[in-house]
Amino acid sequence: MKISELMRWFEGWANPAWQEKWDNCGWQIEPGILDEPARVLVCLTPTLAVMKEAIALSHQGTSVNLIFAHHPLIFGPLKSVRKGDAIGEMVRLAIAHNIGVYSAHTNFDQVAGGTADVLAQLLDLQHPEPVEPTQNGLGYGRVGDLQPALSLQQLLERVQTALNPPDLLVSPHADRQQTIERVAVLGGSGASYISAVSQTGAQAYLTSDCKFHQFQESRDRDLILIDAGHYATERPACARLVERLQQAGVEWAKLSDRDEDFRQFGRGL
Repeated sequence: MKISELMRWFEGWANPAWQEKWDNCGWQIEPGILDEPARVLVCLTPTLAVMKEAIALSHQGTSVNLIFAHHPLIFGPLKSVRKGDAIGEMVRLAIAHNIGVYSAHTNFDQVAGGTADVLAQLLDLQHPEPVEPTQNGLGYGRVGDLQPALSLQQLLERVQTALNPPDLLVSPHADRQQTIERVAVLGGSGASYISAVSQTGAQAYLTSDCKFHQFQESRDRDLILIDAGHYATERPACARLVERLQQAGVEWAKLSDRDEDFRQFGRGL
């Protein structure tokens, strides 16, 4: 499968036109690789560490020519591209080594099989539906039922087994023995959806990047907040994307080993 064919297939599933106005999905760097057979390194965030991984794989005999990322490399208008700057170095290395960088962000969040759907599947939520619908059955987040119901402690154990986060932040006064029947999930920074989740009947909400006041808001809305971290809630969809690429006919696809979960870094004594 050529890269141009891969893009037609992917964008037929997760159209970049569905992205939010503030987002920047699609090609970040395209150094003239569309007619090449796709050899894809999938990652959560396109960092210099991932670019160096792609280059190292090429030196080892696998000529990686596409970094397929969830997060965009370029969010705002660039004022300059300079050596030594992180984005400048990514551009320089991408062109020098003929490696493209492509992003699927808020378009990938909405679709069937995207970030939220994968979380719902991992927690075995039944009859999942979008927390905030957008169009034609698409939308952000998923809310579904636990059948059978679990205690909160059992739900947390399921989250730990499915996502393996380094730690879980949980609403501190929640009764770990209470019965949980309905759960909402949204990968990445989902605190802005707390109000929408509270309208779905969910008793617990799994997401990430929640702050002090958002735990307070959830308490006041009688909603148990479970923060598993940005990496843990979105990395599984990247792994599932590798499987989809392989099934679609991509010659070579691999999940990056250099994505970093910063919750594991910088812990004090």
